Amino acid sequence: MDLSVPSKENVIYMVDQMKEKLRMVNVDAMKSENFNEADYEDLVYLYEMVMKRDTFSPSEMQAIVAELGALRK
Repeated sequence: MDLSVPSKENVIYMVDQMKEKLRMVNVDAMKSENFNEADYEDLVYLYEMVMKRDTFSPSEMQAIVAELGALRK
């Protein structure tokens, strides 16, 4: 998958991968259709940061979820 090209499919893929990696309880709050391509670069940055880490502290999880919330439409 080429994440360098902004597309709705890439947004859906990245959000779904982050939800799975973070084991988010309230997955309905992070529906991929709630994100748009206007914030694509920010979403890619967050996705890359999340995917290269194995564990997250509670404060890191809170910050990540807050950032995802800020990127939602």
